[in-house]
Amino acid sequence: MKNAFHLACSLLSPLLLVACSDESQASESLLSGSVAIDGSSTVFPITEAVAEEFRSVAPRVRVTVGVSGTGGGFKKFILGETDISDASRYVKESEVKALAEAGREFIELPVAYDGLAVVVNKGNDFVKTMTVAELAKMWRADSTAKNWSDIREGWPERPFKLFAPGQDSGTFDYFTEVVNGKSGNCRADATFSEDDNLLVTGIAGSPDGIGFFGIAYYIENQAKLNLVAIDGGKGAISPNMETISNGTYAPLSRPLFIYVAKAAKSKPQVEAFVNFYLDNMAELAGQVGYVAFPDDLGAAIKKRYTDGVLGTTREMKGSLPELYKN
Repeated sequence: MKNAFHLACSLLSPLLLVACSDESQASESLLSGSVAIDGSSTVFPITEAVAEEFRSVAPRVRVTVGVSGTGGGFKKFILGETDISDASRYVKESEVKALAEAGREFIELPVAYDGLAVVVNKGNDFVKTMTVAELAKMWRADSTAKNWSDIREGWPERPFKLFAPGQDSGTFDYFTEVVNGKSGNCRADATFSEDDNLLVTGIAGSPDGIGFFGIAYYIENQAKLNLVAIDGGKGAISPNMETISNGTYAPLSRPLFIYVAKAAKSKPQVEAFVNFYLDNMAELAGQVGYVAFPDDLGAAIKKRYTDGVLGTTREMKGSLPELYKN
């Protein structure tokens, strides 16, 4: 009935399209039930922004957005405790296997581009740039470096203090993989937290603090922190909307995702929420500090959801536009 109504609307005059739009909004306002979401603290700002906007059109739907980290979110997703899992990395092979064993099919949907920000205390006036090799020298599990001078000649002989996302975080997984060569390869004496706001507080309160998290948290707290430009082999580049979207901020740029359970897609409130998410993610991504996809890629991602394409593109080669537009 709903599809027939929208088909009829598409054939009506522009004047009557207003009535169709009103009918659609009225239909959403009558929705009830819940949408359970958990996962990445990096993806949280955009998902929460979508949830807030969705509540204005579907006030009877209860949308909860938890922050257990990407890994923690997938654990709940595998158990069937959530409808949607926020992720700041691709689903892992082990998680895909666990999902299959649990009979949990899923749809993978990229929602924005992100860059990992490496930041230091606001009073730090000597760390302007770092190479990926210097980051590895500082962060890898077998590192014996303790002082800034151990990282680069000329830096002070004072101990640095490390702050990092928790080990359930997709940001932690991504950083350790591209910087240290293996996911999870990280020294144990850092201060870890799944709450990026606590990392901000720690670095801002430690004169020799250094850490990393999604760029949205730097943008929100740039008065308290200094951003470090990263040299991935082609000169030091700072993360911003342009360098993240064109891939020059390498290797610390990446896509962000939501994963939707196939079983949850049959729930009207989840279906409405995900469609609302995909229709509004470009605008809201920019508002919370991420890089929106171009319209054609956004449309291709929505088609993937509408068509119910299952599984992950994790092992496929190519850029997001190549993977999702074909």
